[in-house]
Amino acid sequence: MERIEAMEYFWLLTALPLFGLLLLLRSRWSRQLRKRLGEGHDLQQLFPGSSFRRPGLKNVLMALVLLSLVLGIANPQTGSKMESVQREGIDLIFAVDVSKSMLAEDVAPSRLARARQLVSACVDELGGDRVGLIAYAGEAFPQLPITTDLAAAKLFLDRLRTDQISSQGTAISEAVELAARMFSDEGAKARALILISDGEDHEGALDQAIEKARTLDIRIYSIGMGTERGGPIPVKDAYGRARGYKEDRDGNKVITKLDRAQLETLARQTDGKYLSGQDTRPAIEALLEEFSRMERSEYESSLFTDYEDQFYWFCGLALFLLLLDSLIMEKKTQWLDRWLH
Repeated sequence: MERIEAMEYFWLLTALPLFGLLLLLRSRWSRQLRKRLGEGHDLQQLFPGSSFRRPGLKNVLMALVLLSLVLGIANPQTGSKMESVQREGIDLIFAVDVSKSMLAEDVAPSRLARARQLVSACVDELGGDRVGLIAYAGEAFPQLPITTDLAAAKLFLDRLRTDQISSQGTAISEAVELAARMFSDEGAKARALILISDGEDHEGALDQAIEKARTLDIRIYSIGMGTERGGPIPVKDAYGRARGYKEDRDGNKVITKLDRAQLETLARQTDGKYLSGQDTRPAIEALLEEFSRMERSEYESSLFTDYEDQFYWFCGLALFLLLLDSLIMEKKTQWLDRWLH
């Protein structure tokens, strides 16, 4: 397995375009200066033995030195030892509503964007817990099975879009049923489904879903995303640009509102809790407090526990390029001319 130990140092690569621009300006200034002094044979007489191509080669070498040093500082690493370790945690599944109503902007920047932010921030603060991800609208689909790979959870979370499920609506019951199936093989002591939605369930059948969750001892924490006042649903093109708002048959704007009562019922009947998604931080803190009270299960996880640094390869390359740069003189040398030609 490979990883970068210090990704934050990659911002230093932004110096490369600036370095290239400075070299381009210097090269242009140098050409203009040579034109003032003369052309071709005249310049060779003024500066015998000088090479006007060497500075360009040295500039390329210095750019490669900079790139190598940045990679060395970031320190790529390779996993060299995998061990099975015992961990403790609970099993969590985040079910995110991706119906068109989640595009409403009564919660900035939009209900769906706020939902992604909330889940991402919550995942950042989890310890040894396992997470799964479900996307649902008119149907429910698993996006990520229950895993200890929290980075993968955030990756799949970023891909949630309202156009990834063609069947529209909000089938909350299907999301609960799917979560129950995903949990059924895990054998964890504590299971929690965090269901994020505006609560507009167009499919019904909640009673069966609630009974299934209670049978498997799954607590549902529902997070209401939106306001009771509601807002219109933007209609966007393939590039994400707003082209107006969704209208009914009479040409009136469709207003989508938070159905808090349904979400509260779902949480209450499964020994969970309803939370408002309008303020992200309080919702996360409340969730983490609830999770801390749950009984944790021991499970075995395979992890890379030892990594080998690879920075010395890049630092060595930078040193070699600096040495090569020092050997290239501004004047012509026979050995380099033979190598270049």
